[in-house]
Amino acid sequence: MNDYASLSDPPRRARGIVLIGLAVLGVAGALFVLRRPLMMAAPRCAAGRWHGCYDTFNGVVLMTLVTIPAAVLVAWALARRRRAAGVASAWRTSLAEVGMVHGTVPFLWLTMMPGGGAGVVPARVSLVPLRDLVTMGPLGVGGNLLVFASLGFFAPMRFAALASLPRVLALGAGCSILVETAQYVLRLDRVSSVDDVLVNAAGAVLAALASRRWWRTTAETPSDRLRPVPARVG
Repeated sequence: MNDYASLSDPPRRARGIVLIGLAVLGVAGALFVLRRPLMMAAPRCAAGRWHGCYDTFNGVVLMTLVTIPAAVLVAWALARRRRAAGVASAWRTSLAEVGMVHGTVPFLWLTMMPGGGAGVVPARVSLVPLRDLVTMGPLGVGGNLLVFASLGFFAPMRFAALASLPRVLALGAGCSILVETAQYVLRLDRVSSVDDVLVNAAGAVLAALASRRWWRTTAETPSDRLRPVPARVG
């Protein structure tokens, strides 16, 4: 019997319960704050209308929240399949995969929404660092921090090769550069700004720091961490 594992399991389980509780409270608080805007988009989304639902911030946020149970179900199915195959850390791997997709795709959708002058207004670029940051406002800064937050949080948990803050920073910055380039090429009536890249990358790093206690162990194999000491003969 592994005494270390038996002593560490209850505290680890308690921390997990606390984190889940905090996540539930956070979602409930966000729903309370955004209840009115979300209810405005609810009728159009329920009717399956594209305009007023999938092309608005409120509609995309509403659909993201509504599909959380489906995302959890997908993670459960993946974890069950992996556990049946004897894969280690089946739940963590499955949750990380679903979390990356479910938490990143809606923000990418929002960033790629065309403005009123899409295709008509010339593409605009801002390459002076920190110039646009002062005009973003708290909502703009918060939104940019969240664009790749899920990617920064879950990617190091899923891929051991990304279990490093510099690599998460490079991942966030690289993905953000692709988004800003696409906005410029497609002429979506958006400003391709270097400040967006900086804030997006910072959001990925901050999220990675929040999940560091989990993704750091991903780079270690279970045999390295709990390898039994061989008995000495003779």
